[in-house]
Amino acid sequence: MIPVTTLEGRKVAIFGLGASGLATASALFAGGADVVGWDDSEERIAYAASAGIPTADLRTIDWSRFAALVLAPGVPLTHPAPHWTVGLARAAGVEVIGDIELFCRERAAHAPNAHFIAITGTNGKSTTTALTTHLLASAGREVQIGGNIGTAILSLKPPQPGLVHVIEVSSFQIDLAPSLDPSIGILLNVTEDHLDRHGTMETYAGLKERLVAGVQEGGTAVIGVDDDYCQAAADRVARSGRKVVRVSVRRPLADGIYVEGGRILRAEGAASSEIALLGGIATLRGTHNAQNAACASAAALALGLTPKDIQAGLRTYPGLAHRIEEVGRYGSILFVNDSKATNADAAARALACFSDIFWIAGGKPKSGGIAPLEGFFPRVRKAYLIGEAAEDFSRTLDGKAPWSISGTLDKAVAQAAEDAAAAGLQQAVVLLSPACASYDQFKNFEVRGDAFRKLVKALPGVKS
Repeated sequence: MIPVTTLEGRKVAIFGLGASGLATASALFAGGADVVGWDDSEERIAYAASAGIPTADLRTIDWSRFAALVLAPGVPLTHPAPHWTVGLARAAGVEVIGDIELFCRERAAHAPNAHFIAITGTNGKSTTTALTTHLLASAGREVQIGGNIGTAILSLKPPQPGLVHVIEVSSFQIDLAPSLDPSIGILLNVTEDHLDRHGTMETYAGLKERLVAGVQEGGTAVIGVDDDYCQAAADRVARSGRKVVRVSVRRPLADGIYVEGGRILRAEGAASSEIALLGGIATLRGTHNAQNAACASAAALALGLTPKDIQAGLRTYPGLAHRIEEVGRYGSILFVNDSKATNADAAARALACFSDIFWIAGGKPKSGGIAPLEGFFPRVRKAYLIGEAAEDFSRTLDGKAPWSISGTLDKAVAQAAEDAAAAGLQQAVVLLSPACASYDQFKNFEVRGDAFRKLVKALPGVKS
């Protein structure tokens, strides 16, 4: 745990008593703060109270006595409208922050030179966070991993010399972290997402850019430059005087890191040198994973790892659950869990990796649907549509790829497996890559992916 000493002796309100909220309360208590928590869920309020966390309806408290409101990242800060707690806090002049901000303040107060790698992007955050951690750990570095990837940041070890924190940071978390100042910041990519929470692409892209723009003096900003938003961000951050390492998987760079012919290369001036080979690493297949690997390699180089260290780490990377995860085989059929693909751009990365796909898609739809994936439809033998998006997706697919509305995941898995077996293909792939959020039928993408894995393993003859 990281005791939050920077609010010692002050009153702090917490809204959102999930895992990160409970960890935040414990960390604030450990640092000497006076904490009051609340949630929209009576069950969570009761659990927090049973764990010794004082609770009170934040509508009834005297906000003038509070120093801060710590908001869970899933709670709206601005769009579609600020949560009621945000309105009350702001009316009283109380700052609204998140747990990432508390970490940054503790690091600044006690160990400002401790290594802190912060990673964001529309897609690839979790893989790059896990891969960066693996590269460092396999080279003998002490590493802590957390943030949006699943472990609350304040439950980790405190920042200290010799310890590297590798933290996945979402746009929601950046919005609540005005002091975000990593020693190494990674911005992978920016495509349309979460506009229901940020309003416009300009706001969303600006938040993502803040992570690399805030890199501390002497640090490194690693920025993928294969989309217009990130290319512009790299130019602005470089003009501000920060060290920028540009990364591309689409073209060679005169200065930076790029991928060509399955090789990660570093260019400096007119010369280039090989960092590592990606060929044959099943857990890093696809152009999107080449970008993840190149950005992780850039961070590793900035911390002094050698190309030999990086190559060894890449070859032993086990992959990330729910992201192009091979979960079973039956004869020539491969079953792939890509439940983390919660938007079209993420699903495109999986569709690009395979041919002869029996595609399970759908869930709670996002802006744009699957129309941007039309170029991949020739790879789809048949689509099996589930959830709220099924009808809309069927209209997009009509006349371009065979489809059926399965409705639920269990029916989709059974139908896709049966059709793949009957097709007699040399290599068929049953792919769950929903291009949607999970919330219409599942609590989150992890639960959805776990359900897929169980359904596949229950099929007769499937081997893990």
